[in-house]
Amino acid sequence: MFAVTATQTDPDDPIKGLTLGEHPEPAVPEGWTTVTVRAAALNHHDLWTLKGVGISQERLPIVLGCDAAGVDEDGNEVIVHSVIGTPVGGDETLDPARSLLSEKYDGTFAEKVAVPRRNLVPKPAAISFEEAACLPTAWLTAYRMIFDKAGLEPGSTILVQGAGGGVATALIALGRAGGFRVWATSRSQDKRERALALGADRVFETGARLPERVDAVMETVGEATWKHSLSSLRPGGRIVTCGATSGMVAPTQLAQVYFLQKSIIGSTMGTREQLARLAVFLEQTGVRPAIDRVLPLAEAEEGFAAMHRGEVFGKVVFTL
Repeated sequence: MFAVTATQTDPDDPIKGLTLGEHPEPAVPEGWTTVTVRAAALNHHDLWTLKGVGISQERLPIVLGCDAAGVDEDGNEVIVHSVIGTPVGGDETLDPARSLLSEKYDGTFAEKVAVPRRNLVPKPAAISFEEAACLPTAWLTAYRMIFDKAGLEPGSTILVQGAGGGVATALIALGRAGGFRVWATSRSQDKRERALALGADRVFETGARLPERVDAVMETVGEATWKHSLSSLRPGGRIVTCGATSGMVAPTQLAQVYFLQKSIIGSTMGTREQLARLAVFLEQTGVRPAIDRVLPLAEAEEGFAAMHRGEVFGKVVFTL
């Protein structure tokens, strides 16, 4: 079958390890099944893999891709939940041995992908394969951050750092649909304008002083925005962080945390049940993912290069 794989890693030139071509069809362990992929979405996770982060060299070559929507062996249209793990208290993201597709097991950038049967979620007919493919990583992460981890009621103000990425655009759209006042930051004027069109109430340059402190900050950027996030948060507020695309090490003024009783909450992906509810949420509200471009899987290198250059607003989707 045709697939997009990581054959080597390079932190400075990640695209060098991207290989397109024939790959063996997936093995199907007991309790697993296969999905014929119709659409798959690109994530920063895929670039990190090509940089050598979170992947052991003995696993190479490995098919890239966490996200997919397609058709199962019975002809049902499905969304693939990409967290492979045993639920702990109903939450597979708490399994210490969990992994995402493309870490231990071949991912979704292929004609077929093998997954545990429990990882299949029905795709609502109202949502296209391209839209559904955006949900399992970026949109599920955003859904959990806002509606689970932030602990806020509708009408609260949230700040989304780094408008433009897949998680950030999902946070803006979901926050707006959920009744939150959404503010967003970006270095790019174009991305700030597009964030407004997506549903943000106000936009600001990265690091700008805000007119008031917010109830929660949604962090995906990390080191470059961390100081601003902490200072922009009201006493008793929460920073919910799911990633750090600009750097993993960020100094923290601890007095701001304990004296002003601010909370820093980590969030990773979401559960299969949350993915199913997210799909229903989109079906009921009419909210849809912002898609930057749709490319044939055979042209995947173009999408990877655009993400590497930071020229993406929303999701890059590959179709088969």
